[in-house]
Amino acid sequence: MARFLKNKTAALGQAPGELVFIGEQKVHQATIRIIDYTRDNLTELELHDINDGIPFKETETVTWINIYGLHDIELIRNIGQGFGLHALALEDIVHTGQRPKLEEFDDYLFFVIKMMRYDENEGKISSEQLSMILGRSFLITFQERPGDVFEPVRERIRKSKGRIRGVGIDYLAYALLDTIVDNYIHIVERIGEQIEAVEDEILDNPTQKILTKINNYKREMNYLRKSIRPAREFILQLSRLDSDLIQTETIPFLKDLLDLATQTVEVIDTYREMLSDHLNIYNTGISNRLNEIMKVLTIFSAIFIPLTFIAGIYGTNFEHLPELHFRYAYFVFWGVLIVVALTMLHFFKRRKWL
Repeated sequence: MARFLKNKTAALGQAPGELVFIGEQKVHQATIRIIDYTRDNLTELELHDINDGIPFKETETVTWINIYGLHDIELIRNIGQGFGLHALALEDIVHTGQRPKLEEFDDYLFFVIKMMRYDENEGKISSEQLSMILGRSFLITFQERPGDVFEPVRERIRKSKGRIRGVGIDYLAYALLDTIVDNYIHIVERIGEQIEAVEDEILDNPTQKILTKINNYKREMNYLRKSIRPAREFILQLSRLDSDLIQTETIPFLKDLLDLATQTVEVIDTYREMLSDHLNIYNTGISNRLNEIMKVLTIFSAIFIPLTFIAGIYGTNFEHLPELHFRYAYFVFWGVLIVVALTMLHFFKRRKWL
């Protein structure tokens, strides 16, 4: 399946708000996990029916409901009915090719962002769509599969580290977004180290293998940029949002998150420019090598032109060539050829053509 654009064939002709899963099914069965907490209490459980989680909507606690698996259309529809979610938001949740964005509804905010993974063995980045519903006392996250970058946040909640257990649901949403952006930076740094190392390889030995590496890195950086640039726009919009769902105390954290996202975008652009420079260096190196080869071949050709001329004279079919009957004519002939060749080499060196 294409990484840059999802196949939307299944959704062609469907009415707006119709739930059609677009993407790759990554789990056999969807699961529901809940973390519910206050400053003093913590509850973690796994649900088999989303109806058991709807009562958390009205509690005074902070509730994080995490859904793994977006292919279960019936489950997504029941969540929408139970929590009063708009049909278009549900449609975006099951369409995994969404652009990172923020949408504001009457009593909740809807986020879409991409989580990245980097496989060093394959040298390839994969992404997973994360959708978030931020209500007044609950946060619902929709993931394509288990396994994410949120385990440090869960540990902070379990061990009551930092301020997370003493603040509202909006801070939890910020903490998850912050972890995602930190992972962006981590991935860019890992790829960046490899990109910087490529320059030395290009200067030492510009081979076809190096060209393949450069093109692979350019593709991965473009893939990162496609997801991270709109994520920065979404975070900028969130940091400026005038909503009672975002507390004033959380705004400075969102602005700091915006700085991190901006830094990530700038680093990506820097590495993209660096890869373009690498490509130019590679092409210049190949051209220089070709020029050196052509120079050597041209010099050899220039040397052999007079030698061929001399040999051509003595290879003619004239009957009377005085030198033919000279006893040492053959050796003299070779001596003349060698002297001419050495004289030309000396001339080329004096001219600094060699």
